[in-house]
Amino acid sequence: TYLSIWNGLVMGGGVGLSIYGNARIATENARFAMPETGIGVFPDVGGSYFLPRCPGSVGMYLGLSGARLKPGDSLKAGISTHYVDTKSVDSLIAGVENLGSSRDVTAKLDTLLSQYCRELQDETLTINLNIINHCFSKSSVEEILTALDAIDVEWSKQIASRIKKKSPTSLKVTFRQLKEGKCLSFEDCMAMELRLALRFMEDHDFYEGVRAVIIEKDNQPK
Repeated sequence: TYLSIWNGLVMGGGVGLSIYGNARIATENARFAMPETGIGVFPDVGGSYFLPRCPGSVGMYLGLSGARLKPGDSLKAGISTHYVDTKSVDSLIAGVENLGSSRDVTAKLDTLLSQYCRELQDETLTINLNIINHCFSKSSVEEILTALDAIDVEWSKQIASRIKKKSPTSLKVTFRQLKEGKCLSFEDCMAMELRLALRFMEDHDFYEGVRAVIIEKDNQPK
């Protein structure tokens, strides 16, 4: 039994350390994303396992676009499990520390969380869920982009534009990775991701993506 409190950016290694916990508690400051296609790599840390298990085509949407989820959206997507206000975090942590070790610690934790956590409406997912499920269920990256472009909604146009700025190789690999991962065990997903990571390190895009987005920040990857 373990829990995490998300009180800022939840990306990369932070996702890997927390996403498999029993309780993933987001505050109002939490912003979840899997932005790897923007730096020329793929959603790792088990993204091939947990993203395809989001409702509908939400996982494909997150994996390709790198979209950031506010806490209400992360709850709707099943990424986080609870919401708590920042002002209650210290008291919640103190309560966890006082639980002690016992056979029924999970039940005690659930009772404690019910005292601090509250309901929260999502910000964008419900409004755009039909578009996401329609467009991101297509059979290729090209078909996804065509479907997004065909919808006369500003949100879909923004998402299409965002995806077109990502590494084309990363988009193709991520699409296939998430399709494969939906039918694989967690262990098999991790083995697949290890092979993908080793192969990506032999190519150009990841190094160029890190240079352009993280180091020099010119946002002009070649």
